[in-house]
Amino acid sequence: MILIGYARVSTINQNEDRQIQELIKYGVEEKRIYIDKQSGKDFHRPSYMKMLKRLKKGDVLVVKSIDRLGRNYREIQEEWRIITHKRNADIVVLDMPLLDTTRSKDLLGTFIADLVLQLLSFVAENERMKSFHKKKRRGYCRRKKERCKIRQTANSETR
Repeated sequence: MILIGYARVSTINQNEDRQIQELIKYGVEEKRIYIDKQSGKDFHRPSYMKMLKRLKKGDVLVVKSIDRLGRNYREIQEEWRIITHKRNADIVVLDMPLLDTTRSKDLLGTFIADLVLQLLSFVAENERMKSFHKKKRRGYCRRKKERCKIRQTANSETR
């Protein structure tokens, strides 16, 4: 069993150190931590793709939280299925002990993990959409203020 870590931040300006420290604290070797600095809206991320190719049967993927894996409801669930069923690897989500496939592999444990995964992947995508709309509103307000300033400047020059 090899522990493999995955960390993700949304932009190059964000710092992934806290995630990396948590993964190392759990027992993941630093050389086995894959890091992406881009949005979690989909899974087309270079380090994620590399990590997925190297993930073997019996390995354990460790992530700090489900939203670090991704922020797309359907894709999170699909990737979870690929990792746990096609790759026959396990997943440990550090901040959600119910999402630890190394434990409770019986029907009830699987049912609870699936239920929690659905809920948290919904929350992750919902947070991404809220952030997107908030940024969009800020941009709209900024553009509107700039148009008003341009009009005011144009009006004062014509007087």
